[in-house]
Amino acid sequence: SIAEGLLMTEVSIAATPNGPYLVNGPIELRDADGKVLPTKDKIWLCRCGASTNKPFCDGTHWYAKFTDESN
Repeated sequence: SIAEGLLMTEVSIAATPNGPYLVNGPIELRDADGKVLPTKDKIWLCRCGASTNKPFCDGTHWYAKFTDESN
């Protein structure tokens, strides 16, 4: 059972076509050293590996002509 007063919130992750992962919902994201990175309830995470702002997407996938395997 869920403890009284505890609010369950859904988080979703989806790969956008030829682009980043779109994460919706409240999350806590940490770097390799365990430091909490600032996030919002909607973030885009790099999937192409070329972002200069990893782990976040900076749009470089477009210039790198990144395509995913589903196309």
